[in-house]
Order: sequence, then C-alpha cells, then structure tokens
Amino acid sequence: MRTRRERLLDAAIEVIGTGGIRALTHRAVDAGAGLPVGSASNLFRTREALIDAVVRRFAEREQANWERIATVVVPESPSELAEVLSRFAKLSTGPQRSLTLARYAILLEAAIRPELRAQLLETGARVNAWATHWVRASGSADPDRDASLIMNYWTGLVLHQLAMPDPAFDPTARLRALVLALEVPR
Repeated sequence: MRTRRERLLDAAIEVIGTGGIRALTHRAVDAGAGLPVGSASNLFRTREALIDAVVRRFAEREQANWERIATVVVPESPSELAEVLSRFAKLSTGPQRSLTLARYAILLEAAIRPELRAQLLETGARVNAWATHWVRASGSADPDRDASLIMNYWTGLVLHQLAMPDPAFDPTARLRALVLALEVPR
C-alpha cells in the first residue's frame, strides 16, 4: 500500500507525464492524487522541493521496473540482450509511458536547473551499472563502451516511440542488429 507521500509523488509523475513540466502545480498534484487542496504543499513547500522529490520517486519506480526484468533474466548472448532491452522499451513506452515521459521532462528541466543534475547522474549511474553488467554477460569485449552505445541508442528508440507512437512498435530487430554489430572482433 502506498503512503500519502507516494500517492502525491505518483500523481505528480502522472501530471508531468501527461501535461509536461509546466503542468506541475501543487493543485494539479492534489487533484491527481484525489486528496484535499493543500496536501502536496504541506509536504513539498515549493515547486522545486516537489520536483526534487519527484526525481527520487521516479528513480525508485524505474529501478523497481528494471529489477522486475533483471531478476527474471540475465542475457547471456547478444540476441538475449536485444530481447530484454526490447521488453524494457515496450514497458517504458506502454504501461509505464507516463513515468518515462516524466523522466524525459525532468531531464530537460535539468538543462535549466543544474541542481537536478547530481540527482539524475546518481540515478543514471545505477542504470548504467545494470546495463554494463548485462552487456558484459552477453559477451561484450568492451562492456563500458558497448553499454553506452546501446543504451544511448535505446534511449533514442524510446524517445522516438513516445513522440511518434507506432502501434506495431517492436525494436527487437534493430537492437539485435546493433548488439551484433558491436560484437565484431576488435
């Protein structure tokens, strides 16, 4: 069961994910959470405090999503890596669409608010560590380099799907081609 704080932050993520960062107000969060006016401002006195808390909350939720996949399978081949990344891309652009859109909106906000960068870098470091582990397990000779290339490509695929949804979205073949191309002996 979610706490009141989690309900408010999940509502804030939904507000950002459906309306962008400009839609984020304490009142919109209260309404989204189904709580009385003033609930969000009681916990998060300023919009900046609310955004900072949202960053931590979406990191928790994304970590939980990633771990649900990561605990089920550790890819042992390039093809398996492409399959797992494809599954995560579909989750990120389907059931977790608002969460992913909120992440991208916050990333853009970090371009204007440097204080958000440290939080985002910390969160990103965890994702990069998981990705590097997966790339290493799939047989990469240079997992640090390959993980960066693969995850940057993955990010672009997801962003493109969010911006211009394709009902037949299936990035598996493209991810497989990239992963296999990186496996060329060096």
